[in-house]
Amino acid sequence: MEAVENRKVKKSVKIRLQKEEAKKFKANNSGAQGDANASIKNVPTSPRKMRIVADMIRGQRVNYALNILKFDSKHSSLKLEKLLLSAVSNWQAKNEDTKIEEADLYIREIQVDSGKILKRLRPAPQGRAHRIRKRSNHVSIIISNNAGSEAELNSQNDL
Repeated sequence: MEAVENRKVKKSVKIRLQKEEAKKFKANNSGAQGDANASIKNVPTSPRKMRIVADMIRGQRVNYALNILKFDSKHSSLKLEKLLLSAVSNWQAKNEDTKIEEADLYIREIQVDSGKILKRLRPAPQGRAHRIRKRSNHVSIIISNNAGSEAELNSQNDL
């Protein structure tokens, strides 16, 4: 990459080289006790309703968050519970040599974004029509273990 920086190179080539470096970095730094993520797209619930449930579990330990979602009465909690279980299984697949009970996992990040909006018309009085927007959302979640977060906190405190 250094030799490439000295001469003029197309933007597309630079982007390709950056992606290759990112892949190499991921391959070298992947291993035990890493983060795991999961996402779900086009959930037919409004993002506002989903964010209410997501805010309840943000930053919580995984076991505690699963209990919250299991006994919550909102419809969004069912989808988030499945998503969290999927993230946990992804973490197990990445870290086969460690036990999940000893890992002390927590939800590092959960994000709810707006998805597609289906626009429909509802008849209204005097020949008019009212627009109805049926919203959907995308949810992504990242779980991590506390051992990694303590190292991050210590490095931030040193600054």
